[in-house]
Amino acid sequence: MDQPGSLPRRPRGRPPRNGHSYADTRELLIRRGTELLTERGVSATALDEVLKSVGVPKGSFYHYFPSKDAFVLATLDSYAAYLLCKLDRHLRDASLAPLARLQSFVDDACSGVERHAFARGCLVGNLGQEVGCLDAEIRQRLEEIFLTWEARVADCLQAAVSAGELPAGADCAGLSHAFWIGWEGAILRARLMRSTEPMRAFFRFFTAALR
Repeated sequence: MDQPGSLPRRPRGRPPRNGHSYADTRELLIRRGTELLTERGVSATALDEVLKSVGVPKGSFYHYFPSKDAFVLATLDSYAAYLLCKLDRHLRDASLAPLARLQSFVDDACSGVERHAFARGCLVGNLGQEVGCLDAEIRQRLEEIFLTWEARVADCLQAAVSAGELPAGADCAGLSHAFWIGWEGAILRARLMRSTEPMRAFFRFFTAALR
């Protein structure tokens, strides 16, 4: 999973016990936190479990993050960067027609949830379901991420207009907004049913509506 390119320098204090540097340990915490948050969400994820799983002493959390909210934001930014790279890989693939690129992204996402036995969903979607207990900064970041993802899909749909796959008057921004609303719900239903059929059914409906 891709991670942000720059990590903060290690402050003074107790060194980690797991044999890694400060930056490496912080990245491990982010990765492990991302795994647990995509499975359980914020409320059911205990910091003690995250720390223990990467060999960091219980009292050392604030050596790496000023608060739990800061930790959640770090995992969120990491996941958002990972998903954006995946979107770009599929939606900017010039070897495929524009709508086939979107199909490729959907196929890859379906394979991903199957690979993780439906235990992991979309971190952004998961956190959105806990909006009542989230800090305002996290809620704002979630919306910013959705807008970035929507822009990528809108660009792909606009390419489909240019290629003649969609009518000239298609509202690409509106369609992309609708895609992400439905897609997040489809992922939730797929996890409940332990089947990718809700994801594929949504995409069949979406593509039929496009035309």
